[in-house]
Amino acid sequence: LWQIAKKRASFKKHLTSYVIVNVFLWAVWFLSKRGNFYEDRFPWPIWVTVFWGIGLAFNYADAYLYNAKDMVEREYEKLKRDGK
Repeated sequence: LWQIAKKRASFKKHLTSYVIVNVFLWAVWFLSKRGNFYEDRFPWPIWVTVFWGIGLAFNYADAYLYNAKDMVEREYEKLKRDGK
């Protein structure tokens, strides 16, 4: 349980950092674009948002979806039931 709690706390810190940094980057992009309405600039913060978001999704899965101990116990119980 301690390991699960540590993973979930780590995910929450990671999520907070992700939100703060991405809000800042998108604000910089938006404010730097304001003076140049005639240009259609590509939103460069999208790269940070997408790729960091992928890492965040893996972090979420590790913290909340995949509990290795439970998976092993479920498989063990299944094998006992099936008699194999």
